[in-house]
Amino acid sequence: MNKQLSNRYFAAMCLTFILVVLLAYISLTSGVYKMTFTQVIDTFFRIHPSKDLDLIIFHLRLPRIVLAGLIGLGLAIAGGVLQGISRNPLADTGVLGINNGAGMAIVIFMFFVQGQVTNFNWKMIMLMPFFGLIGGLCSAFIIFFLVWERGNLDTQKLLLTGIAIGTGLGACSMYISLKMKASDFEMATVWLAGSIYSANWSYVISMIPWFLICLPILIIKSNKLDLFRLSQDSLISLGVATEKEKAVLLFSSVGLVSACVSVAGSIGFIGLISPHIAKIIIGNKYKRILPLSGMIGMALVIGSDLIAKTIVAPAELPVGMIISIVGVPYFIYILIKK
Repeated sequence: MNKQLSNRYFAAMCLTFILVVLLAYISLTSGVYKMTFTQVIDTFFRIHPSKDLDLIIFHLRLPRIVLAGLIGLGLAIAGGVLQGISRNPLADTGVLGINNGAGMAIVIFMFFVQGQVTNFNWKMIMLMPFFGLIGGLCSAFIIFFLVWERGNLDTQKLLLTGIAIGTGLGACSMYISLKMKASDFEMATVWLAGSIYSANWSYVISMIPWFLICLPILIIKSNKLDLFRLSQDSLISLGVATEKEKAVLLFSSVGLVSACVSVAGSIGFIGLISPHIAKIIIGNKYKRILPLSGMIGMALVIGSDLIAKTIVAPAELPVGMIISIVGVPYFIYILIKK
């Protein structure tokens, strides 16, 4: 049985990786300026370099694809961890209000440094995830504090409390953005909708330190999430430092979310959909669920961004809108089922 699950997991990872590469290639060659496979190869391997193709591939499309992949990876893994911590299949960074908490902190940061958050200001770009971390952690602690009863999380209240807090924080973010200058307000509004159309390598670099720190922690401690299915008494008898482990997992998850929100705004439902699909494919072991859900999240965001930039070309839709079109019906389906 274990060998069969291992084979299924390996096959699922390979197929998902192929899907990610295929979607990335289609996204790289699609758009107002279409490219052929030969042009892509010539540009990458410098066979027949062209300034126009270099600009399109290396400065416009490739950083956008890499950013979309990182966002999908981070949000999917963070969502899977939150589902394990809360023991709630509907838990998601967007649904629980963590996205909005990180988003509000970043909007406040943008408000106080108006005009300075640009693609060329490295200091401001690198600072944004730190403010997102503070906002996300504050939001998470408020929500978990309100649903904490007798040493346990009340999973029935968790969803409603998260939606309520997230809605309030989202309204505050919009109010603060209305106080900005016209140019900054436009940037904040597009960002709040969940968009990566202004992606560049600066944003990618700002995310990498958070992923290098937080991802290994979550993967290494993924086996702890399986133990959280047991009762509190059983965990104590096994000698598991429950609160310490939950704090480390929560802090690392919010770190990933903050990095993602700082560059793309609030993109919901990735952390809800991806772990569920992974569980259907390879079972309930989080050691397998988290990597596979990360790959699925990458495919979802890259694919959604491809649709967002081509469906009404030359105009573009926010990628968060495309994901919500799929995510909302799936959320309702899970809600009814559970």
